Amino acid sequence: MTDIVISGTGLYTPAEAISNEELVASFNSYVEQFNLEHAAAIAAGELTPLQPSSAEFIEKASGIKSRYVIDKAGILDPARMTPSIPERPDDSPSLQCEMGVAAAREAMAQAGRTAADIDAVIVACSNLQRPYPAIAVEIQHALGIQGYGFDMNVACSSATFGIQQAGDAVANGHARCVLIVNPEICSGHLNFRDRDSHFIFGDVCTAIIVEPEYRAASKHCFRILDSRLQTLYSNNIRNNFGFLNRADEAGIGQPDKLFVQEGRKVFKEVCPAVARQIDEQLDKLDISPSLIKRLWLHQANLGMNQLIARKVLGRDATADEAPIILDEFANTSSAGSIIAFHRYHSDFATGELGILCSFGAGYSIGSLVLERC
Repeated sequence: MTDIVISGTGLYTPAEAISNEELVASFNSYVEQFNLEHAAAIAAGELTPLQPSSAEFIEKASGIKSRYVIDKAGILDPARMTPSIPERPDDSPSLQCEMGVAAAREAMAQAGRTAADIDAVIVACSNLQRPYPAIAVEIQHALGIQGYGFDMNVACSSATFGIQQAGDAVANGHARCVLIVNPEICSGHLNFRDRDSHFIFGDVCTAIIVEPEYRAASKHCFRILDSRLQTLYSNNIRNNFGFLNRADEAGIGQPDKLFVQEGRKVFKEVCPAVARQIDEQLDKLDISPSLIKRLWLHQANLGMNQLIARKVLGRDATADEAPIILDEFANTSSAGSIIAFHRYHSDFATGELGILCSFGAGYSIGSLVLERC
């Protein structure tokens, strides 16, 4: 049986960032203007006034302090509250391709790989800026990679599901080395006028190299001991944007065409499901939780990660055992757990174990048990 490894990761971070204080100032300005314009209806009891937000509320509810974005000005403009991202000509690289190439180059350098060594590209993310041609094929072309590429979407679990697909391709001889790219422009499908969710997401891109251990050139490889994927249907995280929207004009521009969730239900249902999957995985491998050095968890909410880590380890996890990057990046969907791994894996010694796990809409859960080679 061929041992499969993660031999390199890369990270692209946009140049602009928005603090909670900046985001709240914009949101509260919008709220004030909305309530003023609808004062009569509010006074008559026909409309509920919007409530302001606060930086303290956001940090307490989520652990988020800031987020990187592609376009700051458009988001913070109370009259717009959405990023301003001009369309590009067809003969220019798409934004997701541009982000993906930047992250891919770092992952390739870390793995000691060139385009000639790679023969498959998978773009795995929560939203794609077009249906075709595939962003993966565009990235493949931009990097000069031969072989094949395809796009896939399992929302926040896309990266771990993508790693599984890459591992299967390598194990079955369909590819020698696979590049997985996670270009997340979450600000493009976030409702910045919704108090409950306007602070949740940020923009970023990660990349991962997967290949057989016997071919790996990197000195910092992690062997994939086991991977487990699970999906459970739920409407509690949903986005109804799609190509059929134009067939019913009444729904165009409605809030359900952006990210919507029932946050409390998600917390209550997802946390135990994730912990249970990891527990079952470790039990199957006969690995005690005490042997796990680190949990690289999906970065959606600080409270969720603390609860999952507590259930898995049987005690509160230290900051070193369950590192948090969402305070700086916010929720970056599929990229979050990869950022945590990218930043916090260099201290592992040979034989030490960690768990890479993502979870989100679907519901979907992907977990990998990794061993430092």
